[in-house]
Amino acid sequence: MTGWRIIFMGTPEFACPTLQVLIDRGENLVAVVTQPDRPKGRGQKLMPPPVKELALGHGIPVHQPLKVRDPAFIEEILRLEPDVIVVVAFGQILPKALLEIPPYGCINVHASLLPRYRGAAPLNWCIVNGESETGVTTMLMDAGLDTGPMLLSRSTPIDGDENIVALHDRMAAMGAHLLAETLDGLKSGSVAPREQDNALSCYAPLLKKEDGLIDWSRDARAIHDQVRGLCVWPGAYTFMDGQVLKIFRTRTGSGSGQPGTVLRADKGAFEIACLTGSIIIEELQTAGKKRLDAASFLAGYPVAAGSLLGIDGNGEGAAQ
Repeated sequence: MTGWRIIFMGTPEFACPTLQVLIDRGENLVAVVTQPDRPKGRGQKLMPPPVKELALGHGIPVHQPLKVRDPAFIEEILRLEPDVIVVVAFGQILPKALLEIPPYGCINVHASLLPRYRGAAPLNWCIVNGESETGVTTMLMDAGLDTGPMLLSRSTPIDGDENIVALHDRMAAMGAHLLAETLDGLKSGSVAPREQDNALSCYAPLLKKEDGLIDWSRDARAIHDQVRGLCVWPGAYTFMDGQVLKIFRTRTGSGSGQPGTVLRADKGAFEIACLTGSIIIEELQTAGKKRLDAASFLAGYPVAAGSLLGIDGNGEGAAQ
């Protein structure tokens, strides 16, 4: 426990382990700041962010500003007199006026080995790009996008078949423990900020729907990485018989043929040719239908070997 007055800013599930660690350590959490409740599901019912639910469950005051640049919100933070602000996947850019409030700074837990993969979706792009290693970094925030001085970092290997769901959960837990270590190190003076080498940086932009479109004229390994990196959203997808076909789980094979060609479609495998090698689809879904394993899908939707995936509703090749 540091004894500092701490404000925590975070929104999704990824931020919850760090907030829980601060609670378990008995830190003086004077407030939690999170995004406003958003409509979700078919009924569009307003739902609270996961961080809000966790905070209220422990009696911590919650603030949900529409915009953190609002002068009234900044005045409220000034009134709370935080020694440090901890930020984990909050979802808004913090203005300079807010960054300058806590004497020990705003500490961000970022899910990459900075300066690599600055931006909104570091874990997804790390997998999509076929990286074999990632990690988490704590940093002092500045006005740039993930450009502030680094405090601590921890690395971890990525298994070649690990998807974004599994990696997300591992990194959330790792980030929580690293934040605790960072606070202790700052308090004792054993942790000092280190400037980032901008020459080593790369960017991990917000995901777009079109990032999921499969180009079968790529290597099988690259497509497999795309599938496992985007399986939550937007999902990797192709076209079959003019319909969108979402693909959630794959493995690589050694088959060959014209890219996008169905090599096999039976109980043994649903195998598609790529530029080099092949993709064996293990879990998939068509529009309006249930998500199924390949065997169950093919039992109700026979696919002929030799047919071509990647043809959209206009009869044109998509990403070929």
